[in-house]
Amino acid sequence: MNALADHLPISPAPAHGEGDASPPRLRIALITETWPPEINGVANTLRHWAGGLLERGHRIQLTRPSQGGQDRSRPEAGGLEECLVPGLPIPGYRGLRFGLPVARALHRQWARFRPTIVYIATEGPLGAAALRVARRLGIPAITGFHTRFDFYSRHYRLGWLEPVIRAVLRRFHNRSSSTLVPTRELALKLGQQGFNNAKVISRGVNTQLFGPHRRDLELRREWGVDAETPVVLYVGRLAPEKNIALAVSTYRHMQTHAPSLRFVLVGHGPHEMALRRDHPDLIFAGPRVGEDLARHYASSDIFLFPSISETFGNVVLEAMASGLAVVGFDYAAGREHIESGINGLLAPLGEETAFYAQAAHIASDSALLERIRPAARHTAETLDWSHITDQLEALLYEYALPDGSPSPEEDCHATA
Repeated sequence: MNALADHLPISPAPAHGEGDASPPRLRIALITETWPPEINGVANTLRHWAGGLLERGHRIQLTRPSQGGQDRSRPEAGGLEECLVPGLPIPGYRGLRFGLPVARALHRQWARFRPTIVYIATEGPLGAAALRVARRLGIPAITGFHTRFDFYSRHYRLGWLEPVIRAVLRRFHNRSSSTLVPTRELALKLGQQGFNNAKVISRGVNTQLFGPHRRDLELRREWGVDAETPVVLYVGRLAPEKNIALAVSTYRHMQTHAPSLRFVLVGHGPHEMALRRDHPDLIFAGPRVGEDLARHYASSDIFLFPSISETFGNVVLEAMASGLAVVGFDYAAGREHIESGINGLLAPLGEETAFYAQAAHIASDSALLERIRPAARHTAETLDWSHITDQLEALLYEYALPDGSPSPEEDCHATA
C-alpha cells in the first residue's frame, strides 16, 4: 500500500562498467515521519522527490514510523526499501505518528545499506537520532525545513515557546551539512535567524494530473451549482495554523458581492465539527487524493489560500495548474510564482482587509477571473517536477560520499 513503486513507474538502475563516465548511483537513507498515503505537503513533496530519484536509478532506504493497523514494511522494489520503526501519535494530527529515537536500529540498517548520503525530512526524535548516527558514522546528512513548527506555536496558545522551538530547530539543522528550503525568501529569513547553509530546492507540480481537463460538471451538480456558478475552494487542514477562520470569513465577504457563490472545503482537521455546526451551507468534501482531488480543483474557480505559516504551499501550484485564480498572501509559493493581477491575486502578508478586498475583486469581476485562470495554468506548466529533480540530484551529489561496493541484503524490521 505504501511502496512508492505502486504509484510511479520506476526504471531499474542501468549497469555501469569500466570506462562509463556517468556518476555512480546514490544510496540515499531517507528519514521521515510522514509518507504517502498520508495527505500533507511534506508527504507529497517527498513522494515526488523519491520518485524522480528512483527513476534515475538511485536507491533509497526509507525509514519511517509505522502508522499502525495494516501498515507493514515492504521488501525492496524498484530501488525503494522500507524500514518501519515504532512511533507514537502526534497530538492534534489524526493518523500521524512521530518516530522513536531508534539509534541502534539505524546503525544496523546503515551498516548494511551503507548510504552515501542521508536526507532527514522531519525534526522529531527519529530525525534527531538519525542525525546523531550519521555524524557518528561520518555519513553526510542533509536536513529539510518543511514545516514552520516555531510559527505553529502561535496558533495553539503557545506563542511564548516560539523562540525556544526556533532555537531547537536551529541547533538541529546547523548540525547537518545543509538545510533544504523551498523558497529564496525562507532561505534569507532563516539566515537572518542564525541557520547556516540553507539551500533552495523549490517545488513542482504534476500538470498531467492537475489541469482544467479534470473539470467535472456532474461533480458540480452534486455541489448544487450549474456550469456558470462560481465555486470557491479551500484545500488543506481545517485547523488554526492554516488560518481556516479567515477562509470562511473571506467567503462570507465575497458573498456580499456575488451571492450565488458556493464554498467547497477539501480536508479534515480539529475545526471541522465546529465549522459544520456553524456553517451548514458549506460543502465539506473530506480528504481527497489523486484524480479525485484533481477533479475537485478543476471543478472550482477561485482558490483561497489564507495560511500565513507555510514554508511553501504545494496546494497553490496544484490550484494554478488546475486553472484556478488563487487569492493568497505575498509570501512562500505566492511570492515565488504569482504576479498579482496577472496569474493570481496577492495581499500583503497578514493584512486581512487587503485579503478580503482581493477576494471580493475576483468574485465580482468575471472578466478578470477569465483572464487569470489560463495565465495561472501557463505558469504552472513551467514548473515540472523533473526540473526540481535535476536540482535535487545535483545537490545530493555535491555532498554525498564516494560510492562503494554494494552491501548484502538483509531484513530491516527495526526495533527500539
